[in-house]
Amino acid sequence: MLNAEPELSPLSAYVSDLLEKKADHYNRPDFIPYDPVCIPHLFTIRQDIEIMGFWASVLAWGQRKTIINKCHELIGLMDHAPYDFMINHQDSDLKPFLNFKHRTFNATDTLYFLHFFQHYYRKHDSLEHAFSSQMGKGDVTIENGLIGFHNMFRDSENFPARTAKHIATPLRKSSCKRLNMFLRWMVRKDDKGVDFGIWNTIQPSQLVCPCDVHVDRVARLLGLITRPVTDWQTAKELTASLRLLDPADPVKYDFALFGLGIEGFAK
Repeated sequence: MLNAEPELSPLSAYVSDLLEKKADHYNRPDFIPYDPVCIPHLFTIRQDIEIMGFWASVLAWGQRKTIINKCHELIGLMDHAPYDFMINHQDSDLKPFLNFKHRTFNATDTLYFLHFFQHYYRKHDSLEHAFSSQMGKGDVTIENGLIGFHNMFRDSENFPARTAKHIATPLRKSSCKRLNMFLRWMVRKDDKGVDFGIWNTIQPSQLVCPCDVHVDRVARLLGLITRPVTDWQTAKELTASLRLLDPADPVKYDFALFGLGIEGFAK
């Protein structure tokens, strides 16, 4: 006799229902203008979406309005055509970037990002390859993709040591919040209009939930994570809990957890 699947506990049923409702509530176009995801939504060319999605996610700390304004500043410096600028810029075009700064992200970091993107896109058509090529067929999560990308990003004699702090890796026990957010934008596929779903070799089931302060706090209140610190293992623990609710698309609940945090859930 086959064992019946275990029923959800009352708490789990409550959590599942809450997260489903809130994910549906926040995963809609009305969410876009007030979130850094609005930056890649300014573009239609795949590479422009990737470049500005990546940059918007890396700069995503502090007030969202400031993050968005700084991204607009970058777009202006790149003549509103990021991919074309990356491929074709000359050293003489870089002088305006010497004044760019956002919190601890400064001109040195900016110039290296420009160097990396130019070098990369002159060889590859999509940033997807930088992550997916580092992964194996049996990988349950994006972990190896993040580690491999970090190593690829800094594999240059021009790499400034200070810039390493802006590209997280699980090997430093980082939760990799910003890169996981970027990957969610690129990989998740639905008809809601927020995430782009333009990458195909990484599956939504392999994503790891971005674990910012709002998500972390709400997840702990709901019993989705128990680790006392917030690190890579915590992000995986949270994702494993969310995978019980939707194995194919666990990170869709990022919308719910973040939205509940903004609402001040059980604060």
